[in-house]
Amino acid sequence: ACTEVPGRPATAPRLLRNLAPAKLTKPELPTQLIPQPEDLSLCKNLSVLYLYDNRISQITNLNYATNLTHLYLQNNCISCIENLRSLRKLEKLYLGGNYIAVIEGLEGLEGLRELHVESQRLPLGEKLLFDPRTLHSLAKSLSTLNISNNNIDDIRDLEILENLNQLIAVNNQVLHVKDLEFLLNKLIKLWKMDLNGNPVCLRPKYRDRLILVSKSLEFLDGKEIKNMERQFLMNWKASKDARKISKKRNSKNEEDSLSEGI
Repeated sequence: ACTEVPGRPATAPRLLRNLAPAKLTKPELPTQLIPQPEDLSLCKNLSVLYLYDNRISQITNLNYATNLTHLYLQNNCISCIENLRSLRKLEKLYLGGNYIAVIEGLEGLEGLRELHVESQRLPLGEKLLFDPRTLHSLAKSLSTLNISNNNIDDIRDLEILENLNQLIAVNNQVLHVKDLEFLLNKLIKLWKMDLNGNPVCLRPKYRDRLILVSKSLEFLDGKEIKNMERQFLMNWKASKDARKISKKRNSKNEEDSLSEGI
């Protein structure tokens, strides 16, 4: 990690010039010192960049970091996702704890596998939103999404993320089980979902209904779904459905008998 220059606050350019640009791949710039990313043109081999816990308000000066695969920008003052389209090799993006109201500006990042945008510091009553263009761009690549603690009440728009296998959406405002059933019918590769702290978790048969609708889900709210649990629920549903069919058939037979008698 980079170290502070004695006698004065460290700055990104001075620190980066004191390192070997050709070999630099994982600089961790000092926290609480940087208002924005400085010129990284000397570091074209940069693959991992730690800029968390600073005072960055705008994402800038990353155009030269075309080999970047991991970018850590948690706990800054960022309100807009921008200037990332040149980072074609980016795989993991961490933006938790900022002021972002809309997930946007990620078009073209077709290799992005993980997106972490939890705990945005939003105005009271506002919720995190998703730009459809960004969701469409991430449809085939994104496998892990963390949107916890963002006052979100509807996640059906995530249906387009066909390769999503981990969804962390703790402490939001998701309310309806039927919305989750809709989503799970679309996300057939999802094996882990955590919705702890959402009102929907208090709904009757919440866990049972989600296990029944998703064959891929292995962990729900931090608890493993055992094969025995799934099989029991499937047998119970099959028995219930059979009783419904039988009851309907008997009811129809009774109606036919009454009709014949008349």
